[in-house]
Amino acid sequence: MASLDQIIDDFTFLDDWEDRYRYVIELGKALPDLAEEKRTSENKVMGCASQVWLVTHATGNPDNPVMNFEGDSDAHIVRGLVAIVLATYSGKTASEIAGLDAFEIFSKIGLVENLSSQRSNGLRSMVNRIREEARVRAAA
Repeated sequence: MASLDQIIDDFTFLDDWEDRYRYVIELGKALPDLAEEKRTSENKVMGCASQVWLVTHATGNPDNPVMNFEGDSDAHIVRGLVAIVLATYSGKTASEIAGLDAFEIFSKIGLVENLSSQRSNGLRSMVNRIREEARVRAAA
């Protein structure tokens, strides 16, 4: 899976949205499939037009665990957005995640301005869910 730095670098080299769109789809194709037993209603992200699942893993210090995420979607472009969200947040501590505004990053690379309002809302739902889980774990 591509790192966030790699994704940002790749986006800067892609001038038009069609190329970026294809790149997002490629990121989604590279995302490992989520096991069927993890595609549960508890892991489903509400607020997405497509089906999206996110699974959280927390390790280390219980007061500020390192969080890693798995995710998947039934739609190609959304699966790519999941890959970008996972690259943004996985491997960071709960407090880092709670303080990280992914939309700042997404705006910088020109991702949000070319998404439909439904996809933007779904992206926001994914980010909000991850940040809320991080806030809860950082406060525990």
